[in-house]
Amino acid sequence: MQLTSVRLEPPYLLYLGDTPDDDHAKTGHGIAYWRPELCAGQMRLPGCPVDLGLPEVSVASAVDAGVKTAIIGVAPLGGQIPDQWLPQLIELARAGINIASGMHSKLKSMPDLVAAAYKGGAMLTDVRVPPANLPVGQGPQRSGKRILMIGTDCAVGKKYSALALHRELERREIKATFRATGQTGIMIAGEGIPIDAVVADFISGAAEVLSPDNDDDHWDVIEGQGSLWNPSYSGVTLGLLHGSQPDALVVCHDAARTNILDVFGDYPIPELDEVVDDALRLARRSRPQCFCAGVSVNTSTMTDFEREGYLGKLQDHLGLPCVDPVATGMSPVANFLLKHA
Repeated sequence: MQLTSVRLEPPYLLYLGDTPDDDHAKTGHGIAYWRPELCAGQMRLPGCPVDLGLPEVSVASAVDAGVKTAIIGVAPLGGQIPDQWLPQLIELARAGINIASGMHSKLKSMPDLVAAAYKGGAMLTDVRVPPANLPVGQGPQRSGKRILMIGTDCAVGKKYSALALHRELERREIKATFRATGQTGIMIAGEGIPIDAVVADFISGAAEVLSPDNDDDHWDVIEGQGSLWNPSYSGVTLGLLHGSQPDALVVCHDAARTNILDVFGDYPIPELDEVVDDALRLARRSRPQCFCAGVSVNTSTMTDFEREGYLGKLQDHLGLPCVDPVATGMSPVANFLLKHA
């Protein structure tokens, strides 16, 4: 069965609109970090505090720089494109710059944008569209090996952790494939399944399609989606967990996050030993031998000294390798994974 496949023409412009914080600009940050050679600049509305460290461009300067595709680099609550973004998006399309979006609201459902794209000869690409005719999950035990990222919340570094682990396994010449489950991962990898756009009955089946039978020594590194502890998105995560049938998990966490993102009321992030225990109990429903291979933590708000102390203390407490996928790399997790698999 076909996966969702996208081929976006570079150079890219990363569009941020007026998003208020970095947590909701994870698409832009992810593409700028993992595909910097393809990024020519960023575009923001006045007052937007998010900065990807790319040149600021206007529509005219983007055309002059040869930009081919503007990617909406934001993933807000509910995945809707705000009305105040449309004038700039229409101007980009009218100038002949393709637009790609991972939002739930579809570019092709906006008549004024469609008309501008037609006039300018631009393509509109909606990434958050799952393949047709996905099956209901049946729970077959598949060949090959799988490791899944499990987050303590949304936007804590599951994609970064998966991509960094995939890179580490490839560096060791171990057969591995990054399996994208969200819009940003799909745009980086070129294919995947946007799990949070799949009808609930078919989520575990989509996970089975995403990670099919493979060689016994091949690892699928599955990005992960949502969080079991986020009341808004836990259903997505559980379906992906059961359908993936992972041999191993990596728990992903943001050291600066104390409460669940974008929910009303008091929803504290659970303790990490509780997270490991809960995740394994649920994972072993479909893969009894599943184990935790480590904890991957976003420590970007810490100094090097603070990071070393935090990760060391956490590792002593959990008895698992604890790393930052960017600052320290995933080598200790890979070592533990390959030793215990």
